[in-house]
Amino acid sequence: MDQAPTVRLSTAAGRGVVAAAVLGSSVAMLDGTVVNVALPHIGAEFGARMDGLQWIVNGYTLTLAALVLLGGALGDRYGRRRVFVIGVIWFGVASMLCGVAVNTPTLVAARILQGVGAGLLTPGSLAMIQSAIAPRDRARAIGAWSGLGGVAAAAGPFLGGWMVDALNWRWVFFINAPVVLMAVLATFKWVPESKTEGDADGRFDVLGSLLGALGLAGVTYALVQTDPIGPAITAGVIGVAAFTAFLIWERRTARPVLPPSLFASRQFSAINAATFFVYAALGGVLFFLVLYLQTVAEYTALAAGVSLLPFTILMLLFSSRAGDLGERLGPRRPLTVGPAVAAAGTLLFLRIDADANYFTEVLPAVLLVGIGMTITVAPLTAGVLAAADQRHAGVASGVNNAVARAASLLAVAALPLVSGLTGNAYEDPAAFTSGFKVATLWCAGLLAAGAVVSWLFVRDPAKEPDRLQPTAHTHCAYDAPPLDPGLKQEA
Repeated sequence: MDQAPTVRLSTAAGRGVVAAAVLGSSVAMLDGTVVNVALPHIGAEFGARMDGLQWIVNGYTLTLAALVLLGGALGDRYGRRRVFVIGVIWFGVASMLCGVAVNTPTLVAARILQGVGAGLLTPGSLAMIQSAIAPRDRARAIGAWSGLGGVAAAAGPFLGGWMVDALNWRWVFFINAPVVLMAVLATFKWVPESKTEGDADGRFDVLGSLLGALGLAGVTYALVQTDPIGPAITAGVIGVAAFTAFLIWERRTARPVLPPSLFASRQFSAINAATFFVYAALGGVLFFLVLYLQTVAEYTALAAGVSLLPFTILMLLFSSRAGDLGERLGPRRPLTVGPAVAAAGTLLFLRIDADANYFTEVLPAVLLVGIGMTITVAPLTAGVLAAADQRHAGVASGVNNAVARAASLLAVAALPLVSGLTGNAYEDPAAFTSGFKVATLWCAGLLAAGAVVSWLFVRDPAKEPDRLQPTAHTHCAYDAPPLDPGLKQEA
């Protein structure tokens, strides 16, 4: 049972709780949208190859995906506010290390440390709201958290592009410092400590978390570092072996980080499979498009970042309506139509060339992808939560989040390889154009696969009017689905 008293959202303390959660999660969300904009400039300064750029993105995503479930468990056990503050401070220190990096390896190492901090703070941001805000206000509080977080994501490309063009790419990381300071002060001032009693043994599935991280790291390394081939094969074998051991261990341990019982539900498994395909495609599109616009179409960093703004605006304005529609219709149709529309939008990126006009070539594709993702994300999140037992809602949401992040990680690792963009090929406009088209086709295919999986295996459950159903709120899907469900307002 939580040991913290709850407060109403209308009070200064309630608004302070939401402000602290928004400020903390915003730094992680900002990094998810601004770093891609800075990649060409980082590559130029450090002479980085494509694999270096991949690791700058994947080093962060890898540790975040591996630790996000463990971070939530640590908060429940040792105090959500405590673990959240540790994560925010950790993230801030790692951001400063990113900003003073002297070469690609030191930047990648700092990004890995950033991911550790994000793995601690990300689940804590919503958990603090869930534990501190009165039940009847939680839906509005989570909606406010999600909407304000979406504003941060929307501001990210604009702010990052401006800083890269006007100042230096290092300010993409330095800008986190004042936000981190405000988040820590707000948390200590307004957020009460809370933790879950009853797990007296305090055990965590540390071995499972380590095996999962090793599996992701091994497979990612094998996909990114293909030259020389020997170490890549070794890393791949280690990664597959670690994944195998992870699955065996999760079936045997009493407290698995990834409960196998959740996947006994065909609905839960199918929606997570769709999540994997959709977020793999989204991760690939976001990685390649911003690079292509700067290196081939010669957009400025600011212009390339702002090019994605319509995507975010659509998510902000219409995600809650899509969630309501999905609740009425069931998840099957939105999860089929949404990825199919996004796949059509992705194919429109094939029209972009070195002389790309934003309004006639880039914008229509961005809008269509945005419409497709807007249709998809809220019903996807709500569908995952509805497919799990209510007492496992938090774990189910965390698993879905981890699946989405792992999908993006593996896509950014694999797509440059399958599209021929290795070494310094991204600096050659002709080579990058060819590789971009191949990667775009793969991303469209992944989205189409998500639509097919949803149509074949996702079902619309029977309505249960008396059951408290999860409701998905406004959310920006740059990184992954929300980590925690918002619940309908209590009577």
